[in-house]
Amino acid sequence: MNSDRLDLAVLYEHPSWQEPLFQALEDRGLSYAAVDLKSATLSDRDRPEAPLYLNQASPSAYTRDNTRAVPFALAVIEDLEARGVPVLNGSRPFRLELSKMTQVGLMRELGVDHPRTWAFNDVAALRERRAELSFPALIKPNQGGSGARMIQVDSLEDLESTLEANPTLWHPDHLLLLQEYLPHDTTGKGIVRLEYLGGELLYAMRVVSKGNFNLCPSEVCNPASLSEDGGDGQPADAAEEAAGPEFYPYPEVPDAAVATGARIMEAGQFDLGSVEYLETDDGRRVFYDVNANSNLRRPIGEAFGFDPFERVVDFLEERHREILAAG
Repeated sequence: MNSDRLDLAVLYEHPSWQEPLFQALEDRGLSYAAVDLKSATLSDRDRPEAPLYLNQASPSAYTRDNTRAVPFALAVIEDLEARGVPVLNGSRPFRLELSKMTQVGLMRELGVDHPRTWAFNDVAALRERRAELSFPALIKPNQGGSGARMIQVDSLEDLESTLEANPTLWHPDHLLLLQEYLPHDTTGKGIVRLEYLGGELLYAMRVVSKGNFNLCPSEVCNPASLSEDGGDGQPADAAEEAAGPEFYPYPEVPDAAVATGARIMEAGQFDLGSVEYLETDDGRRVFYDVNANSNLRRPIGEAFGFDPFERVVDFLEERHREILAAG
């Protein structure tokens, strides 16, 4: 397609996460290309499909057998940037999202409290630093996403036996993290997720994890399980939803937490995204995750009086107008 026929192109991989955004774009009358990264090709002679791109690729693609989508997304983004085409959540934030160790490094440089973390590609090498380690701890892939392949281990021997029994835990890039376990209230609201758009807080929500690691807020990942029904806070079938995480609007989020999240977003050059932190049992506020492909949860936004996908479209429209005005 010719770039003058489209307003926007969206890079994506998940078959349904972007559907609410696509619908909001269509309702607004914006023309867009949905660029599916799962099976695609790129030529150095290709013309950009639009004057503005939005990257919505996810590092968790490998959990859906779409491992090849991530390096292709990066190739497309860097090619576009070399041509001078604006890419929202471009290569800098995408590379940051693809490496939890890089996220930890960013928080360290910003002076933000974060979990103690060791990256390792061989258990024998980690064993040599045994004196530094503390347990229980979490093992997780450096290229994480949606809580994939996260496991709590109680000792170095437990870690070794876990990896021996589950060699696929090394996927996708054979780089794992051992991370400090942070005691927190998993049955209360010990986790907070802050969503940002254009550097400003979109909304905050508390998450009741119930011990789950997959805290993806998309309703595709975790169906309605909070007072989204507007009633007594119980889902329609409480027994059915009991094992899943719950999501609650958090209008009382501390200003200091919002400011810290905004610093992380700015330093990582995120146009939209989220940060997550834990309120630990001993009173720490520990930031532990940064997301560029931020799966918005519509009922949370509606609890604050707006549709979050409409807000994203507002932002995209404004950026598109700025690009056209600049020529």
